Amino acid sequence: MSATLLQPAFADPVLDAQRSFRAALKALAGPGVAQPLSPSQVPPQLEGLASASHALCLALLDIDTPLWLAPAFDTPAIRANLAFHCGCPIVSDRRSARFALLDDSQLHDLSGFDTGNERYPDQSCTLLIQLPSLHGGQQLAWRGPGIETRNQVSLPLPDGFWQARASCNDFPRGIDVFFVAGSELIGLPRSTQVQFKGGL
Repeated sequence: MSATLLQPAFADPVLDAQRSFRAALKALAGPGVAQPLSPSQVPPQLEGLASASHALCLALLDIDTPLWLAPAFDTPAIRANLAFHCGCPIVSDRRSARFALLDDSQLHDLSGFDTGNERYPDQSCTLLIQLPSLHGGQQLAWRGPGIETRNQVSLPLPDGFWQARASCNDFPRGIDVFFVAGSELIGLPRSTQVQFKGGL
């Protein structure tokens, strides 16, 4: 690892990680509601990563959470900084990953990621999906635990994502997702039902 690639992470590693972790929990508890990170939670920019992507990596990853990187994020700088600040192993096999960092070019095929099992569904892979924005796509209605009636969400996702997600989810098995853009994140747990106009 080249020391010249290393960049600062959280100003206060413990408190900032705790704040970002709470934002992640809040995002999953209230699916479809954007959670902003305060300026104090945002780590210095790491080229290629949105502020929220970087913060979630610093808060969620450690030596026990193998990470799979989409090609867009598989850079020397990202590898070096996540390995140094998080200690997470970076793996090439999707099946081995507990977390995966994806961009919108990788969302048509989610096969290979671990969806857990009936006894330990929590051992599935969690996806961190970085998007250009959290608005501007087809408006969908999200329903399920944590949602009073329904939440209208319009993420700019490529065709095929929802079919790919459905093929991974067989509750309680499945994948949980964080969508991130800028310094905001939206949670999509496996228990959330996504309704299109005219039906699923």
